[in-house]
Amino acid sequence: MRKRSFLVTGGTGFIGSALVKRLVAEGHDVRVLDNQSRGDSRRLAGVTDKIDFMEADIRDAEMVGKAVKGVDSVLHLAFVNGTEYFYSKPELVLDVGVKGMVNVLDACIENGVKELVLASSSEVYQTPPYVPTDERVPLSIPDPCNPRYSYGAGKMISEIMAINYGKKHFDRVLIFRPHNVYGPDMGWEHVIPQFAIRMKDLIETGEEKIKFPIQGTGKETRSFVFIEDFTDGLMCMLEKGDHLGIYNIGTEDEIPISRLAKLVAGCFGRDIDILPGDPARGGTARRCPDIKKLKELGYSPRFSLKDGLGVTVKWYSENARKKNTGA
Repeated sequence: MRKRSFLVTGGTGFIGSALVKRLVAEGHDVRVLDNQSRGDSRRLAGVTDKIDFMEADIRDAEMVGKAVKGVDSVLHLAFVNGTEYFYSKPELVLDVGVKGMVNVLDACIENGVKELVLASSSEVYQTPPYVPTDERVPLSIPDPCNPRYSYGAGKMISEIMAINYGKKHFDRVLIFRPHNVYGPDMGWEHVIPQFAIRMKDLIETGEEKIKFPIQGTGKETRSFVFIEDFTDGLMCMLEKGDHLGIYNIGTEDEIPISRLAKLVAGCFGRDIDILPGDPARGGTARRCPDIKKLKELGYSPRFSLKDGLGVTVKWYSENARKKNTGA
């Protein structure tokens, strides 16, 4: 891919920072816009002197306009992620999602930027009619009164806006739907970090046989993609994806949550007894992507879940104290 200039919104987040580092490594010019309410510029260590960083809120139309000016492409990742926030702050999730999308589209049109890449989510599928799930399934909101769907709804609105504005104002619009991306320093509100921290705490109690409570029956399934594989997939789409194309990024390795918990325990050299609990209201029993479209562009995941978990759990075990300090 020839040298280009990119704006990455949400570029200090887990996925955003990995993308920024990859773009810099491949010789591109990168500008980052992030208010760091959820991200952290420390994730950009090693490339801070090679990027243009703007600390601003995606809801600030004036600052978004300044950030977009002069770039070739906008990679729009800014959003409020983390399941805990879907339930506790749904109005914030929607405010950031919808206003941010409007501001990005307006700024691109005003500044003549003809390429937009949008981060969506596997949450738009909610409870899919079949698994593995391809990009053609209907998107749905099962219950508008459930705050969990604030995130999925915000992503759906963003997709529809990107596609319809894209038909008139852009040469290329790409949409990607991540499926459970994980890795070191991914935040604290997701299942793998929560399992790792809880496992570490339980081990320190000194009990011989560890009883490990989980949310749901444990039979619920997900597929997880390591951050380096995910970034490979995103770059593959960026280089070869079609205008108005929608692409799942993930793996097709579906795993029950109870098995995930046992793998995390295995990273500590321990075994556990699973204690099932109440399921999350609005959660789905199975989620696993069909990634045929991305494979046709050349994507091929390289990391097994076991290998990726080893690196990730080690990071959380060594950095557990940061959870309470906000570091």
